[in-house]
Amino acid sequence: MLGFRYAKADPTTYVLHCRNGKVRREGAGLSLLYFAPVSTIVKVPLESRDLPFVFNETTADFQEVAIQGQISYRVSEPRRLAAMLDFSAQPDSNINMDGDEQLGTRLVLAAQVLTRSVVQKRPPREAIVAEVRNDLSQAEAVVMLGVEILAVSVQCIRPTPDMAKALEAEARERLKQGADLAVYERRNASIQQERIIKENELNTEIAVEEKKREIRERQMAAEISVEERRADLVDKRVANERKTADSQAYQLEATLKPLRGFARSPREL
Repeated sequence: MLGFRYAKADPTTYVLHCRNGKVRREGAGLSLLYFAPVSTIVKVPLESRDLPFVFNETTADFQEVAIQGQISYRVSEPRRLAAMLDFSAQPDSNINMDGDEQLGTRLVLAAQVLTRSVVQKRPPREAIVAEVRNDLSQAEAVVMLGVEILAVSVQCIRPTPDMAKALEAEARERLKQGADLAVYERRNASIQQERIIKENELNTEIAVEEKKREIRERQMAAEISVEERRADLVDKRVANERKTADSQAYQLEATLKPLRGFARSPREL
């Protein structure tokens, strides 16, 4: 109708109405009536998106690896992105797919450059770490586009077939060494336990013999004490018998003394 058209966008689409090179109206999910001959409608998607990537890189030890992953992002500054890439929409189209493809290409390129800087510092087994996400979020190419990086994930790092065999062999050797070490530690622990058990048995035998010796010493001490008391008793008994004999001898002497005088008198007569 005389060049006027009506545009309606989803809540996850940021709309900019440009006329004569200047932004007249803008907003998320904006609906408007505009004059098509002198107007341009720019639609920038705001929803979070997942961007897969696959590229080959060379590690610090000059081994080629294929890296497959995914970038999750969302547009945080749609006006800045619209100034960098062409997101102008056709009357019968929602979003300019050329701008969307260019955005994906630039993000993958930035991720590849940062990934290369990380991979070239490390051998294959240590390649690709969490620092890629932080570096990608702060990369100048990403900041200029007004894009926020939500996550960077790496599904796999695939080396060449020859390198894969070498890494598998190395991994198998480490596993075997770990198994041998576990067997050694288990045997060593068993020997230590046997030694502890034998030491406890010897200590028990020593303690038992010590107790037996103490018992024998106590028995001997008791027997010696008994013998000493018995000897004292015998000495006292002998002394008493000697005293008794002396007393009896004295009594006998006293009794016989008058008789001796009487027996001497008839001879004298």
